[in-house]
Amino acid sequence: LVRLIRHSSLEPEADTMVKERPNILITGTPGTGKTSLASIVAKLSGFQHIEVGKWVKDRDLHDGWDSELSCYILNEDKVCDTLEDVLKCGGNVVDHHGCDFFPERWFDLVVVLQTENGILYERLHQRGYEGRKLQENMECEIMHVIIEEARESYREEIVRICQSNTVNDQERNSEMLMSFITKDWSMLHPPPGSDEKRRKKE
Repeated sequence: LVRLIRHSSLEPEADTMVKERPNILITGTPGTGKTSLASIVAKLSGFQHIEVGKWVKDRDLHDGWDSELSCYILNEDKVCDTLEDVLKCGGNVVDHHGCDFFPERWFDLVVVLQTENGILYERLHQRGYEGRKLQENMECEIMHVIIEEARESYREEIVRICQSNTVNDQERNSEMLMSFITKDWSMLHPPPGSDEKRRKKE
């Protein structure tokens, strides 16, 4: 878990990113299966999997350790500065439990995973979550905090809410994401010169 501390807001920038492949954000309360799903999709698609919590730890993108919640205090400016160049060419699957501090222009699809309360409680308990840490994450899921963050931060048409309770759910979600990458995105963003090649064939 990484706790977010707000720093000075980043200046908005024009959407000048020209990507050959889409960037996908998978978000949701801890324990909903973000990292597992992102790992599967990255392996199937050849995309880079960016687990933000791991990047924060490995690249010192934080302001120290929160001993009460047992997590690093994420520095959003450092995270965004580090990811900017990585994401500009596309081909990334990013997973993180927060989503409202990333620039909207980065992502072409935002998937919010939802898990039934009883299942999520067991998952978090197995991870060793207890006390305030367990309570706050359960409340986050019950109150649909991440769903509201996603809807407020990104265009409605790119936000998808997906159930993540079972292995079947995971398979269905990975199939949906692969369909987006191989069909939906490809149809809307054909490779340069593809129209000319198609006309020559006709």
